Amino acid sequence: MERPDGKFMSTVKVGEKGQIVIPKGARDIFNIKPGDTLLLLADKERGIAIVRNEEFIQFANAIFAAQGKPEEEQE
Repeated sequence: MERPDGKFMSTVKVGEKGQIVIPKGARDIFNIKPGDTLLLLADKERGIAIVRNEEFIQFANAIFAAQGKPEEEQE
């Protein structure tokens, strides 16, 4: 079965220390490299999401900008 562009699905196992490995296919799609910082968001009802920290910072800055707060208060 051919995978649609930009889509990936896989199972992962949780190791003894609670760690998982992000599969290569997913790392390639999101250009995740060793040393990158990722943000894990969890909600008991909705599940777990992992996003690039830089993208979350940009999103948060856009929210602050939309509220008209001075940039020095955004950090």
